[in-house]
Amino acid sequence: MKFGILKERKSPADRRVVFSPNELVKLKTLYPEVSVKVESSDVRVFSDAEYQNLGIEVVDDISDCDVLFGVKEVPVENLIPDKSYFFFSHTIKKQPHNRALLQGLLAKSVNFYDHETIVNGNNHRLIGFGYYAGMVGAYSSIRAFGIKFELFKLPKAETLSGKEELIRHLKRIVLPPIKFVVTGTGKVGSGVKEILDAIKVKSVTVDNYLTKNYTQPVYTQIDVLEYNKRKDGAVLEIADFFKNPQEYESNFERFTKVSDIVITAHFHANEAPQILTREMLQSKDCKIKVVADISCDINGPIACTLRSSTIEEPLYGYLPIENKEVDVFHPAAIVVMAVDNLPCELPKDASEGFGEMFLENVIPAFFNGDKDGILQRAKITEKGKLTSRFSYLQDYVEGK
Repeated sequence: MKFGILKERKSPADRRVVFSPNELVKLKTLYPEVSVKVESSDVRVFSDAEYQNLGIEVVDDISDCDVLFGVKEVPVENLIPDKSYFFFSHTIKKQPHNRALLQGLLAKSVNFYDHETIVNGNNHRLIGFGYYAGMVGAYSSIRAFGIKFELFKLPKAETLSGKEELIRHLKRIVLPPIKFVVTGTGKVGSGVKEILDAIKVKSVTVDNYLTKNYTQPVYTQIDVLEYNKRKDGAVLEIADFFKNPQEYESNFERFTKVSDIVITAHFHANEAPQILTREMLQSKDCKIKVVADISCDINGPIACTLRSSTIEEPLYGYLPIENKEVDVFHPAAIVVMAVDNLPCELPKDASEGFGEMFLENVIPAFFNGDKDGILQRAKITEKGKLTSRFSYLQDYVEGK
């Protein structure tokens, strides 16, 4: 079996890669029958030489490989017909801007596996960059607060070497006694938590967060039943929310009255209620000053996320009374950080962590007959057709 590591071609350039040089050495040690080629790249966080120095072949043409691994969307014109591909396609929610990509995967008879659909038997994701998005999102929320109120200046995360340097810079500043609320307890939320814990922001219970004043910065981390309630007032298990999201409405407003910074680390299904609404943001007792929307669903659950922002220009102001974008320094503006590719700011850490997860959770399936169904569940297209698990995308493919 021949594996190929793709050069990232999406603009702006993404420096991440599925496998670091060290992870490919481990891969070849564990599975000597595998041959690996790395497509030459001048933007990747690991240089061609770093791969070559460890005995890994770097080439300009990987068309003889069977399985091709990338991070971001592969342009349709660069897809090689009849190959197997792994990358993030951003199509499974029927995103309009990537319809042509899914159409291209089908037209070129590609066997396509989306990193986002690699799950275990309980439908829990096995790989992802979310942990690193959480780290950068937490850092960026504090950076935004410092800029807005001219309290301190932090460098952009992309200029720093990795997680440890993020933490070092944060430890140099003194935060006022502000309150952070973090939505979500998964991988993204874990990344947020690691940064806040590392700089000694105190974790407090929801009840204490909502009712007490503190002389130091604090945070609370909330799951879906702490910011949603059933419309009929019934209190049921979390499974009911995922089964009947339309029966719920947001009760996040109680957090808007006491929070300075909102960091979103949740997963939001299309049918679930909005979390932070225009009405909440327009309320006279809304205290929110910064929203770091790591989840970044445009026209989604966070009303002030009018658009995604960029690593180059990560912040914009939101004027609640008019529901429009304004300058960050407008006196009535809430600062929004809505960068949709935050892990790109920690490309080395993110790539190393992603490769470790992939090697542990996915690669064995190629050699054990996919006994746990990892590959089968993840496959979206096969021989020019959608697989049964993703047949719901047919109308999206047809443009209906």
